[in-house]
Amino acid sequence: MKLFVGLGNPGPDYAGHRHNIGFMALDRIAADHGFGPWRKAHHGQMAEGRLGGEKVALLKPDTFMNLSGQAVHAAVAFFKLPLADVVVFHDELDLAPGKLRTKMGGGHAGHNGLRSIHAHLGEAYGRVRLGIGHPGHKDAVAGFVLHDFSKADRDWLGPLLDGISDGAAALASGDTAGFLNLVALRISPPRKTPRAAPEPGPTAAAKPDAPQPSPLSALHQLAQKFRP
Repeated sequence: MKLFVGLGNPGPDYAGHRHNIGFMALDRIAADHGFGPWRKAHHGQMAEGRLGGEKVALLKPDTFMNLSGQAVHAAVAFFKLPLADVVVFHDELDLAPGKLRTKMGGGHAGHNGLRSIHAHLGEAYGRVRLGIGHPGHKDAVAGFVLHDFSKADRDWLGPLLDGISDGAAALASGDTAGFLNLVALRISPPRKTPRAAPEPGPTAAAKPDAPQPSPLSALHQLAQKFRP
C-alpha cells in the first residue's frame, strides 16, 4: 500500500491558493481514478482506491500547513507504512511554474509543511515538487503562496494536473521515470509533423485545348485544298 499526501490549507478560503497545489493534485487523482468518497480520518480528509495494481490512500491534512506532520504521522502509524511508501505533493518556490521534480529524502528547504513532517517522521519519504515560481523577494513569499493562481497560470496548471493523473499509477508502482515521462507528455506534448501538401493535379487551364470546329464548310475546305 502507498500513501499519497497533498499539502495545503483546509477550507474554501484557501482552495485556489498556490500553497494548495498539493491538494489539487490529489483531488485530480481521486476524481480521474474512481477513488472512494473523501472522509474524515487521521486529522485530515482521506480517500482510498487503486492505481494500477497498487492500493493507495490519499490524505489531505486538516491541520493547516504548519502542522501537516500530525496528520501524516497518524496515517503512517495506522497503516504501519515504511516512509519509503509515502509520497508528499507540495508547492515548490524554487521551480519555475509548471515544472515538476521528484525527490526521495533530503531537507525541507524551509517549507513549513515539510518541516512539520520532518519533525514527526524524519526525512526519508518521497516528494513530488510542484513548481509555482518565486515572487522575487523573500518578503513577498507569504502573500504569493497564500493567493489564488492567476488566470495566466491556468495555461500550465491544467496540463500539469492532467500529467500527474496520467502518471499516478506509474508513481504508485515505483516507476518514477514512467511518471515523469507521462507528466512531460502533458506539459510539452510532441509537435505533430505537418503532412506534405499533395502535388497539384493538372488544372483546366493546363489541359490541351480541344480541337475547335472550323467555321468553313466542308466544300469550302476542299476548294481551299486544291487551290493552285
